[in-house]
Amino acid sequence: MSERKVLNKYYPPDFDPSKIPKLKLPKDRQYVVRLMAPFNMRCKTCGEYIYKGKKFNARKETVQNEAYLGLPIFRFYIKCTRCLAEITFKTDPENTDYTMEHGATRNFQAEKLLEEEEKRVQKEREDEELNNPMKVLENRTKDSKLEMEVLENLQELKDLNQRQAHVDFEAMLRQHRLSEEERQKREQEEDERETAALVEESRKRRLLEDSDSEEEAAPAQPRSALRPRPTAILDEAPKVKRKVESWERSVGTLGSRPQLSGLVVVKKTDLDCSIQRDLATPSAARNGKTAEPAPQAPGTSSLSQLGVYSDSEDSSGSN
Repeated sequence: MSERKVLNKYYPPDFDPSKIPKLKLPKDRQYVVRLMAPFNMRCKTCGEYIYKGKKFNARKETVQNEAYLGLPIFRFYIKCTRCLAEITFKTDPENTDYTMEHGATRNFQAEKLLEEEEKRVQKEREDEELNNPMKVLENRTKDSKLEMEVLENLQELKDLNQRQAHVDFEAMLRQHRLSEEERQKREQEEDERETAALVEESRKRRLLEDSDSEEEAAPAQPRSALRPRPTAILDEAPKVKRKVESWERSVGTLGSRPQLSGLVVVKKTDLDCSIQRDLATPSAARNGKTAEPAPQAPGTSSLSQLGVYSDSEDSSGSN
């Protein structure tokens, strides 16, 4: 196994290649080669179709006494894939193709057969003209007569077409130009109409928005006139009321028990009466009215006035 990859073989010093005996083989010997079918064929024995490109183990031999310009022609033997019948074909260097020889028929070669028939007819005609000058004159007369007939038939067809169809190319071009202008004018009018509709719609939308904004702004003015400042209500409340509310938030109220308010009475002193009279005199003089005693704050509870209230009449009598 190691010698199969060796590139340089060993030759002894006394090696003489002329002493090697030559193998004498016949010239028509056959070789086994691997090939593909060169064309589609059908077996004559069983009718099996063999497509182009199917691989075979074929026997190859050189055809004796046949050559083309010094090129040898080879014959191949294959077997049908169904009935094992022998099929043979050989090379055709003249036409760069293969020719079927025995055992099958070639398919799909109608065009090739037509070309071969034309070539055969042309070759026979040339052979006749070469040996018979009168035949040349007859063939030329036939050809000229056939050509004249063809021209006459063509002219008749042209005349028939002209009678059946009178086409005015200028009128066709003019009509096409007019239709194109009308189409462009129609498209322009549609564009102008759409633009005007869009402008009108935008104007209406703007008017609606302006009217809505005016309606919303109109009732907002009286509301602002009623209360110009958010903190104005704080100035309107009296200071005494704010003090009372602060006391109630810190201490509490006895408003939920009205029966307790009757247990205490207000002790009025001479000092309180004099202070109240002095405060009421200037205001009455300015207004031109008699002074009235100041009312008690409505939110004042009995608990908040415990500091200025005295005991009940029974307690004062006992003292």
